[in-house]
Amino acid sequence: MSSTALMELLGAKLQKGKETIDTADALKGKVGVALYSAHWCPPCRGFTPKLAEWYTKSYKAKGLEVVFVSSDRDEGAFDEYYAEQPWLSLPYAARDIKAKLSKKFKVNGIPSLVILGPDGETITTDGRAAVSDDPTGERLPWKPPTFWEALGDTFLQGTEGETVDVDDIKGEGKYIGLYFSAHWCPPCRAFTPALAKAYKESLKAKNLQIIFVSSDKSQAEFKEYYDTMPWLAIPNGDKRKGLLSSRFGVSGIPTLVIVDGATGETINTNGTGKVRSDPTGAEFPWVPKALVDMTEDGPDGINETTSLCVMMEGCDAACVSAAVAALEPVAEAAKKAKEDLLIFYAPKAEGPTEQIRKLTKLGEPSAKPQMVLLDIPDEGGYYVSPATEVTAETVSGFLEAYKAKALERQQLG
Repeated sequence: MSSTALMELLGAKLQKGKETIDTADALKGKVGVALYSAHWCPPCRGFTPKLAEWYTKSYKAKGLEVVFVSSDRDEGAFDEYYAEQPWLSLPYAARDIKAKLSKKFKVNGIPSLVILGPDGETITTDGRAAVSDDPTGERLPWKPPTFWEALGDTFLQGTEGETVDVDDIKGEGKYIGLYFSAHWCPPCRAFTPALAKAYKESLKAKNLQIIFVSSDKSQAEFKEYYDTMPWLAIPNGDKRKGLLSSRFGVSGIPTLVIVDGATGETINTNGTGKVRSDPTGAEFPWVPKALVDMTEDGPDGINETTSLCVMMEGCDAACVSAAVAALEPVAEAAKKAKEDLLIFYAPKAEGPTEQIRKLTKLGEPSAKPQMVLLDIPDEGGYYVSPATEVTAETVSGFLEAYKAKALERQQLG
């Protein structure tokens, strides 16, 4: 076990009942560690007893340890709630570690159960669904299937029973689009004709094969809806729908996910937005840009990832051009290093710009650029740069000061 990785994540000490114990000793020999984020809320109060029962009867003996990461508002509430729980806990006083964990795993709602491997690597952030489907721990530690395992081997081609093999759609230079949709969903029915038009006129020729992943409530609805589509489908009610929805974190439809047909790697989870903005596929396969114009391409990921926003709605063209030139190498370097950072710019007052200004109290657009770092995963924090020019130095200086915790944190609102 990589005790070092887990200690870096959870700190040197954990709580076991009213005792304090070493993290390394507590987690030694475990096959998995579940981080349980919860507090005294109705959904948590309903789920905690079930998890405790499964842990006591099965999970603990099979090598899973649970660590409670409290979202309680005060230590008294934590003490009362934790007294009901049979596992370890992060000490309530370690609020900095709690915040770091919530941000790292993008915990936006509770109860949340994140499953880690013995090396500290994430197995799944959807542990709640995993344990609910396997209360006796037969599949513990619930390693998700690979993309190809979840996708399966055969697909429908039309509603007359013909099928296509997965080997026919995978390979170098090919792309797979998973279209999560349903007949009962009005936005889906509005988007499907636009997607079909784009597919037939341009995207199919670019080696995109779309597969309909249905959320229809009956076979009749599925057939009626699929009859309007010119691509493949997974049969209605097939278990692959749940596996794929979980893998890509699909929380709303319509959703179009673009996957590399050779590697199975995800290229873009916002294919619906890309079809709307680029129906001819001029920029297909829509590899996410390192530097994003939020007014053209939207602020995808801004709620889940720390985001540098350079606001230039009142700046002239020369100012915007110079700023973009300074931002591009910084953005490319951050993407190459796989930093948990997005970089946006706004050359005009469209899209999310008004809302960002309102939430950060930046005021009206000015002739000088304004840089603001949104850290929404950190419970809605943000930071404003005093710089009035966008250069390599001012941008890197702002980001380094943030990393060094040398900036004044402000609260969105």
